[in-house]
Amino acid sequence: QVQLRESGPGLVKPSQTLSLTCAVSGGSITTNYYYWSWIRQPPGKGLEWIGYIAYSGSTYYSPSLKSRTSISRDTSKNQFTLQLSSVTPEDTAVYYCARAGSRAGRGPTRPDEYANWGQGTQVTVSS
Repeated sequence: QVQLRESGPGLVKPSQTLSLTCAVSGGSITTNYYYWSWIRQPPGKGLEWIGYIAYSGSTYYSPSLKSRTSISRDTSKNQFTLQLSSVTPEDTAVYYCARAGSRAGRGPTRPDEYANWGQGTQVTVSS
């Protein structure tokens, strides 16, 4: 059974870059038709999809966050990484990594389409 685990700093200063890593076990991030996403939940708000990296290595980002987002992977370590630049206090949230399968030719962009989730990690943006 696949397991995902997020790691990274819990506190980031405004204007800096937030960097989180998702370590995956029980399944390869290069297995066909799986998409690996970052999703967040700000306090008191709903889940927000940030972007994904596909089994092929291609990426796709939420239009609202695209200019500040980069997702990459290290296949030798079976992990993928989120970088979100120029953060503000509005980026404070619990950040999740998640996996979904799809043969549709493009990955899922709704959080409810994701079947496997990490436990989440709190990131606070504050000086």
